[in-house]
Amino acid sequence: MLAAVGFASVAMAQTVPDPDLGKIAAGLDLPANLMIFGKADPNIRKATAIVNDAVITGTDVEQRVNLIIAINKFKLKPQERDELRLTVLRQIIDETLQIQEAKANDITIDKKEIDTTYARVAKQYGHTPDAFRGWLRQVGSAERSIRRQIEGEMAWRRLLNRRVDINVSDAEVKEILAGLEAQKGSDEYHVYEIYQNATPDQAQEKAAGLARIIQQMREGIPFDYLAKTYSEASTKSVGGDLGWVRPGMLPDALAQAVLTMQPGQVAGPIELPTGFSILYLAEKRQVLMADPREARLSLRQITVRFPKGTTEAQATAIAGQFATATQAIQGCGDVAKVAAAQNAEVADRDGLAIKDMPTSVQNILLPLQVGQVTRPFGSIEESVSVLVLCGRDDPPAPGAPSADQLKDSITEQRTNIRAQRILRDLRRDALVEYR
Repeated sequence: MLAAVGFASVAMAQTVPDPDLGKIAAGLDLPANLMIFGKADPNIRKATAIVNDAVITGTDVEQRVNLIIAINKFKLKPQERDELRLTVLRQIIDETLQIQEAKANDITIDKKEIDTTYARVAKQYGHTPDAFRGWLRQVGSAERSIRRQIEGEMAWRRLLNRRVDINVSDAEVKEILAGLEAQKGSDEYHVYEIYQNATPDQAQEKAAGLARIIQQMREGIPFDYLAKTYSEASTKSVGGDLGWVRPGMLPDALAQAVLTMQPGQVAGPIELPTGFSILYLAEKRQVLMADPREARLSLRQITVRFPKGTTEAQATAIAGQFATATQAIQGCGDVAKVAAAQNAEVADRDGLAIKDMPTSVQNILLPLQVGQVTRPFGSIEESVSVLVLCGRDDPPAPGAPSADQLKDSITEQRTNIRAQRILRDLRRDALVEYR
């Protein structure tokens, strides 16, 4: 659903003078003297920008800000909110240009289509259309803001369908599939990126800005939201998702970073010839091979709980005795006898996917064979446990994508690139007046 995805990607808005505004604006391709934000009566509609005679008001921007904060339950510092306000203005300017270009090509979106999509968005967030309207008012947004975004996304998609014609030949698809077979078993990585251009005189400022973005991630703001808000790459519309890549497909600096990362880690800012990147490694696997972390296990957990007041020395001694006894287990049939001798609890855990467990537990389970026992784990304050592997259902090898799937994927990637070029040209030709 286009609109629903877009809401999570918008940024923030209102109006306040800021001594660093010129620097922020330069980072967003906006005029260095942009003075648009200020504490204003929401009933006073003050223009912040005029785009080819279309007025964007402070209210337009603020309603988008409030919507994003409410949907994502963000807690933003004043500086973060100010930066996001600027980004939202930029996004609304782009949205205005997209709607204008669509209308210039005789593309209009019927009100019934907007109504239908609005109702779907309301349902996605657990509301009827009327209740959703009330919720929007409560959070400081408005139905009008969402309807405009729906119109912009639908109009832009139709314009791209008309203007962008991507042809992917059968020969190209065959070559890519042959390459996948040749790479079978090699490592590939599911990577997300936030990229920003930087000229030499901007390098220090951009690197500092990206470091602040990494800090926002540590504070719980999702990577895909930050990518959609701050990235200047063509992948920003999909949250910075580069898909599954092999190191040879990346610039050298990014490839070197990926090779040292573990799933769940973030690296950056990484300096590139034209700017800086932040990378997030979501997953790692081998080309056309089953991911062992997809395996589902049947486990028996044996646990000894420490009495209240147990000292560290006492807990260590109990854990040592427990380790000796459990390492002698010969299969799941031996569990009850050993547990009884240790006065331990036994619990069966069936159908658990390795990938859904904490990384530390994944690492001790992956090499186990049926009947084997993990090393003891736990905490001095509570208990010590082991897991006995009773069964494993390994996933089937994924196999190569079909020719049609591969064509669709390539077409979407190239369409996104063309879309960015068209939007860049619209920005270049637009008459934008800031007030």
